[in-house]
Amino acid sequence: MPSKLSLRTTVVTLALGGLLLAAPPASAGSSRPSTSPAQAPGVTVKLSSAASGTLGAGSKAVVDTVAAGILSRSHDAKGLTPAVAVSKLSSQGRKVVVDVRTATTSWARGVAYVEAPRTAEGSPEGWLYLARNVNGRWVAGLEGDSTFASYVATSPLVGQAERQTMTAYAEHKVSATATAAANTGGLLLPWMPDYYMNLTGGPHANDGATGYWSSLDFAGGNASGRVRSSGSGTATSMCGAGGGWTRVIHPNGFSTDYYHMWNATYYNATPVGSSALLGNIGMDTCAGGSATGAHVHWSLRTYDANYNGTYTWLNGRTIGGWTWWNGSSQYTGCATRLGVTACPGNDMYNRVS
Repeated sequence: MPSKLSLRTTVVTLALGGLLLAAPPASAGSSRPSTSPAQAPGVTVKLSSAASGTLGAGSKAVVDTVAAGILSRSHDAKGLTPAVAVSKLSSQGRKVVVDVRTATTSWARGVAYVEAPRTAEGSPEGWLYLARNVNGRWVAGLEGDSTFASYVATSPLVGQAERQTMTAYAEHKVSATATAAANTGGLLLPWMPDYYMNLTGGPHANDGATGYWSSLDFAGGNASGRVRSSGSGTATSMCGAGGGWTRVIHPNGFSTDYYHMWNATYYNATPVGSSALLGNIGMDTCAGGSATGAHVHWSLRTYDANYNGTYTWLNGRTIGGWTWWNGSSQYTGCATRLGVTACPGNDMYNRVS
């Protein structure tokens, strides 16, 4: 089993656009720093003991550059200065989180995300990142930019298996079978093959509001509530140990997200096989959003030659043996297989062919 991430209490003051922002302290051993309403709003920092010891005072610069990067990419912060963006999100009860997991004196890596609003069902915006000290200045690369792509190829913090997974599609080294699968999805639904779950929500946007209808909701069935990887690849627990959000990057040009899980296995760029256990359906909101009943919120993302993980249309794609179609409104779409149609409220078997 993957080991738990060791975390310690840290307080980091961040200067974003001239506004001083204090990261709230974490309780000992916690992977989710607590927030007090009396504390100044700001960027929540998760810092492993090992990374803190290695980076020292440099951890502030790493967090600064990563936070600025994700705010420039966030849908809800576009066009705003970092300071204004953080203030806006904080007024909505939403955190900007930078998690520094591993580091050397010149490299750092981890995950960062902007919480979803907690007033409605939706998923957060999150990125893997790599940062490098270039002539005394930390420069961050986030999923989808050229800096991240170049860092994946050279960083000692990217393991061989992860690098191979992330570069396979970019370098067109996948087999003919995998290439064909990429055109149709080639992925399973998020539980064991030949078992079933109930479709509780057809194609809808990842945040439940805007963007491509990339997501599906599932619950119940005879799969014992266990959520499993839709394919092989490398898995990362986006919220850290104990959080219910996992991302799996597959070598066929796609990645998949799984949210609201409980009892989730902790992964940190860990190689996994198809149908690897990720957790159980649940109501976790470690990064915002809401859930009215136990389920898994599953999302399809591209992972193209530029390592650009973008939520993508499900419409016309085959997942788990079913071809998915948008409905007249979000959550109402259905899927077809061999002349059978399954819509929200129906049970669906997960098929490999």
